[in-house]
Amino acid sequence: MKKVVANADEAIQDIQDGAVLMLGGFGLCGIPENCITALVKKAVKGLTCISNNAGVDDFGLGLLLKTRQIRKMMSSYVGENAEFERQLLAGELEVDLIPQGTLATRIQMAGMGIPAFFTPAGYGTEVAEGKEVRLFNGKPHLMELALHADFAIVKAWKGDTSGNLVFRKTTRNFSSSMARAGQITIAEVEHLVEPGELDPDNIHVPGIYVHRIFQGGNYEKRIERRTVKI
Repeated sequence: MKKVVANADEAIQDIQDGAVLMLGGFGLCGIPENCITALVKKAVKGLTCISNNAGVDDFGLGLLLKTRQIRKMMSSYVGENAEFERQLLAGELEVDLIPQGTLATRIQMAGMGIPAFFTPAGYGTEVAEGKEVRLFNGKPHLMELALHADFAIVKAWKGDTSGNLVFRKTTRNFSSSMARAGQITIAEVEHLVEPGELDPDNIHVPGIYVHRIFQGGNYEKRIERRTVKI
């Protein structure tokens, strides 16, 4: 199976209106910059985006919010995006705020084929509305469902033409779990190499999970909020 595609435009060419997408990254760290730009250009609409964050106003998922291509956000942290806040308060954007550990585990469970799990996080809050509650050791737990997506889009440091991925430091974050949870997984990488060039002991996502891969470019690697000590 040929997995290598020429660029981001080809990688996302069959993503249609209303698709459910997982997008890797933590804040702006490790986000699939090229694919997000391609989605903006494709003008696909009505997207449900599952991501740790909602980017910032002029970068990351903030670009898709600006063009009103996102119908629903499922995230755990959204505090850096003023347009997100405006759309939420105006009732223009559906939002499912999920405790960060719960979000990570729901994605992991999808990749493992486990349909649901129980967690105490969120009990007694709005997060618990409509969810089954069970007692374990006398403590209430919510049942949370595994979280799947039509497409999982991640960015890795290195990958080979068979789809094996290596992430660098913090950029692994949500991406290695998301790569296992999409029906179709798309990976953009900084360095695309031939099979055998990656150390098997250092591969974070085996190629069996990756359907399309390409070498990206022009990465900005922005920081949400730069803080320095004077």
